[in-house]
Amino acid sequence: MKQSLQLKVGQSLTMTPQLQQAIRLLQLSTLDLQQEIQSALDSNPLLEISDDNDDFEVNTEPTSAEPKKAEKSSDQETEAPQPEADTEWAERSDIPDDLPVDSQWDDVYQTSGTSSGSGSGSGAEDNDYSNDYRNSSADSLQDHLRWQLNLSRLSDIDRLIADAIIDAIDDNGRLTVSAEELVEGFASDEIEIEEFNAVLHLIQQFDPPGVAARDLQECLLIQLKQLPADTYLAEEARLVVSQYMAQLGNRDYNQIMRRCRLKEDQLRDIIKLVQSLNPTPGDSIGADETEYVVPDVFVSKKEDRWLVELNPDIAPKIQINAHYAALARKSSNSSDNDYIRDNLQEARWFIKSLLSRNETLMKVATKIVEYQRGFLEYGEEAMKPLVLHDIAEAVGMHESTISRVTTQKYMHTPRGIFELKFFFSSHVSTDTGGECSSTAIRALIKKLVAAENPRKPLSDSKITDLLGEQGIQVARRTIAKYRESLVIPPSNERKRLV
Repeated sequence: MKQSLQLKVGQSLTMTPQLQQAIRLLQLSTLDLQQEIQSALDSNPLLEISDDNDDFEVNTEPTSAEPKKAEKSSDQETEAPQPEADTEWAERSDIPDDLPVDSQWDDVYQTSGTSSGSGSGSGAEDNDYSNDYRNSSADSLQDHLRWQLNLSRLSDIDRLIADAIIDAIDDNGRLTVSAEELVEGFASDEIEIEEFNAVLHLIQQFDPPGVAARDLQECLLIQLKQLPADTYLAEEARLVVSQYMAQLGNRDYNQIMRRCRLKEDQLRDIIKLVQSLNPTPGDSIGADETEYVVPDVFVSKKEDRWLVELNPDIAPKIQINAHYAALARKSSNSSDNDYIRDNLQEARWFIKSLLSRNETLMKVATKIVEYQRGFLEYGEEAMKPLVLHDIAEAVGMHESTISRVTTQKYMHTPRGIFELKFFFSSHVSTDTGGECSSTAIRALIKKLVAAENPRKPLSDSKITDLLGEQGIQVARRTIAKYRESLVIPPSNERKRLV
């Protein structure tokens, strides 16, 4: 094959290490950002935590979300739209031309380690107590059952059976293996089903009530049998659950009243008694630790104006060590000075990337609040349709950048804490030529279901007609999809006795 030289003209996106770092910091959540900052502090001696917040110039001043008519920043006036994603970072970062593209920090600064991923802080020894507390967990359901088992007098064989039963109980408190399968698992042939059932009956009397049941019906019956003898309608409730569980689940109340010879008020009290029981008793033991969301942005209303400000506590304030920075100005060519200069350059780019992240987050959050003022004022029913492209055009960035900055970032509003993605939704057309967001439609469905007659719930077709009367044209299958997303059962399962 003959070799030849050819010239081709093409466009390609090249990413410097600084641009890669800026994009990575932009998409990090608050927790990941804190770990990234701690890793940078551990690896770069020129970075330190600032005692004075003014040294780390992050714009945390409140910004009004009111629409600006004539004001335009100089950046927006001179910035041209970019054909590729995330290239606006390159314009704002003043990246030097002498650095190699598509390279890593190790290729540029060979003497300094980069901060990638999640690192562990150097002060881990000082946080042993807090780490132990954070990583500790409550006793599991199996531990709770074995503690009660140790208080019971059982033979060795019965204790082996009890251990096997406890191991087969899931986190909801339900027995997941049949008696035959457990008996077959023992090597000894002396164990019979009757002996297994006797041990199982013992464990079913343990706390929490209803544990070790094989299905929902048995779980409810166990709890009903443990009620005090003088509980009103307890005997009738056991009859309904044991023989008419299917009719109870299908809301076939007339058949239950006819067969059990119950009055309507009696059946209503029986249903309330059954609903007071716990279908998943294991949830009350060894519950997972609560995870708290730290908002990145605060939104508040002052003097009829919505103000947006960054949370100043989401990340430690860092600065460049002045002593080491002064050493870097020396003209010596020693390896120590080269090491300091390399780390100084890396520290400057890291701080600049953090500032760029905060500026971008502030711009996007302000525009979101400007678009969704109706939601802040009146609730979900006033939510406007919004897509990434709308915010991207408003702030002069690419849609992929908006997607990164709105993922795992949270906004604290007077109506609660929401992820920035929450404010984006599709739309449907109205009879007046306007648009209605899917979030507003879900809120209307929830409102209609809450106000419906429990004896005659609204069907999906009826909800479609009611929305059509308000000028919102939505298909019945769309209503069914939105209703399922709100965890609202169909009309036949929402029927109640008044």
